[in-house]
Amino acid sequence: MNKFFILTTLLLACTACERQDKVVVSYPVTTVREVDNSAINIRDRDKNAVLPLNQSEESTDLAITQKIRQAIIADSSLSLNAKNIKIITNQGVVTLRGPVNSLQEKEKIYQKAKSLAGVIRVDNLLEITSS
Repeated sequence: MNKFFILTTLLLACTACERQDKVVVSYPVTTVREVDNSAINIRDRDKNAVLPLNQSEESTDLAITQKIRQAIIADSSLSLNAKNIKIITNQGVVTLRGPVNSLQEKEKIYQKAKSLAGVIRVDNLLEITSS
């Protein structure tokens, strides 16, 4: 983006809001993507679906979830989608949910979760997206 354009936008925003003692910066919107999670929401109404609300408060389960998240965040080869998956641990059973960009990411995350001490089973419900 043009530096002059950004500087001009900031100056205009500061001048316009000067009387209110706050700065409001707005950026031009390039694209807006509609998100339709209707099918996922309907699927998750199933009473057996494991959701983040099912995360155990036991210290061992919380530690497992934390270690998996740390391993995922530390892996620079994983996409932003992969780093934002849901990780739910209850009585040593880990459920992975959410979109990832490839089969390789799905498998890599599964292996990270499976390799941790205390994990009894990993239910890999990650979904590969084509975006």
